[in-house]
Amino acid sequence: MSRLFDPLVIRSVEIRNRVWAAPMCQYSVEREDGVPVDWHLVNLGGFARGGAGLVLTEATAVSPEGRISPQDTGIWNDEQRDAWARIVAFIRSQGAVPAIQLAHAGRKASTFRPWAAQRGTVPPELGGWQPVAPSAIAFEGYAQPRALETAELAGVVEAFVAAALRAIAGGFEVLEIHAAHGYLLHEFLSPLSNRRTDAYGGSLENRARLLLEIVRAVRAEVGEAVPLFVRFSATDWADDGWDETQTAIVAGWAAEAGADFFDISAGGLVAHQRITVGPGYQVPLTEHIRAAAEVQASAVGLITEARQAAEIVDSGRADAVLLARELLRDPNFALRAAGELGVDVDYWPPQYLRARPR
Repeated sequence: MSRLFDPLVIRSVEIRNRVWAAPMCQYSVEREDGVPVDWHLVNLGGFARGGAGLVLTEATAVSPEGRISPQDTGIWNDEQRDAWARIVAFIRSQGAVPAIQLAHAGRKASTFRPWAAQRGTVPPELGGWQPVAPSAIAFEGYAQPRALETAELAGVVEAFVAAALRAIAGGFEVLEIHAAHGYLLHEFLSPLSNRRTDAYGGSLENRARLLLEIVRAVRAEVGEAVPLFVRFSATDWADDGWDETQTAIVAGWAAEAGADFFDISAGGLVAHQRITVGPGYQVPLTEHIRAAAEVQASAVGLITEARQAAEIVDSGRADAVLLARELLRDPNFALRAAGELGVDVDYWPPQYLRARPR
């Protein structure tokens, strides 16, 4: 019997299986006000109905300037919280655990959504804004960001804490801090994007300082019952950049600061990254960090088949798998995988029982 469908308990939360919905940006806010809409309800609700154990939201901005695009969701005000609460309630009604990814896009903020005719940074006259970053170094093809002043960083911490508290008030059961894919906290971690000379730049301890301050502050405010995840890009896939050795060290520090689980992805910091892609290509990164830091961690990236997902978990290479594109193709992947693996799960929606494999 595969462990893929064993429950996983983290602090006070029990997750029914190890097949989780990865955060996937939808760029679908209608009024450019950060408020999620029916699209988000149907998209995320479909993953919950389809049997996923944990459903993570897209990168949800902790401040207006932290959005990747003007059409991204946020949780910096109560209107957004209340809109999320409706979505959260449906996810929970289907037996899945609702989780939110709290994010700040840093130098990759204020961009056109992927299907827009334009590319790069949205100018102010079209609703954009100047991005901020650890250093005034642009992502290739984007506008130059403004380097954050040291005195401003306490405000970044406060924004994450306020967003975390709103998320809990809105019913989310798990929080994830986004420190991956070239966004603000990843930018602080990587020497390719962080050239600061203050206490937040230079050494690994300094580059990790902002993330660890956020982890400690969020843990202090949300209490001991709430699971707290961190998503890392384990490597920049570029010379002289952030790598899995540094990630494992900082994951250990984050665990000491109050984080419980690590969602391991890769890349996104620089356009000149060099990646060899194949099925499960990022699983070795999870395996390394899980062992080196002695933490629980998940794997993501071209995991598309039930037996592949089961092997990753059963072999102890990861504690869970996150699916992205495969869930877009088949939101019922978890239910289908249970059937393929011969696992009898009791959370088939009664409306769909006629389709259940016999």
